[in-house]
Amino acid sequence: MTTGEQRKPKVDSTLSKGLSILETLSASPEGKGVTDLSRELGLTKSNTFRLLQTLTTLGYVQHLPDKTYSATLKAWRVGRARVENLKLRDIAASELAFLSRETGETVYLAVRENLSVVYIDKVDSQKPIRSWNAIGGTAPLYCVGTGKAMLAADFDTLRDQIGTGMIAYTDRTITDLAALEQDVQATLRRGYALDTGEFRDRILSFGAAITLPGGEPVGALGISLPDINLPEDGQERFGALVVHAARSVSEKLRAM
Repeated sequence: MTTGEQRKPKVDSTLSKGLSILETLSASPEGKGVTDLSRELGLTKSNTFRLLQTLTTLGYVQHLPDKTYSATLKAWRVGRARVENLKLRDIAASELAFLSRETGETVYLAVRENLSVVYIDKVDSQKPIRSWNAIGGTAPLYCVGTGKAMLAADFDTLRDQIGTGMIAYTDRTITDLAALEQDVQATLRRGYALDTGEFRDRILSFGAAITLPGGEPVGALGISLPDINLPEDGQERFGALVVHAARSVSEKLRAM
């Protein structure tokens, strides 16, 4: 036996199997039965059933009326608590200052709350004509730069939720799901989201998602400005800047 093998940590098989069930249910849009889970994960039905009972008792899984099982939001709440403990405002402070210096416009740090963004930090523009939102202010996920960036990063999960109830705030607001899907694809290709005055008339915003090592979006950085302030090369430049800043914050999170 090599030294590496001697030092290899032991993995508790019961815990590992339980987490595999939870991960499988979390990734499934529909409930799964004991038979399906046992076959998919290579477990016996009796073992699968016992693990499901434990996960149900602990609140991580629910037993549905059709006798299938699905994940609850408890794992999300645990993850959310971890995100809140990441001290995102402190971690992103230097990137906010960087974006403010480079653009001279209002810059934001935002997180998602259900289908809205919440601005948790900002640096105001000192220009006579500028964009403004209060810390603690909210906006719909689908029509501002920070929200659209987080939406694109997690669209498979949020698609069905966001697909109903989109209302128009300006004549540029996207309210059709097919058009939103096209916008999401454009965001993914560019690397940043672009709001062309979709929430407030003639107010533009650029956003890029801050992600955890697994790619999960935990927030976004954004630049917001009146359209008359946008320089000739502004879209590409501001887009590149916000992507650079968001990647820098994401790298800090990966190093934690």
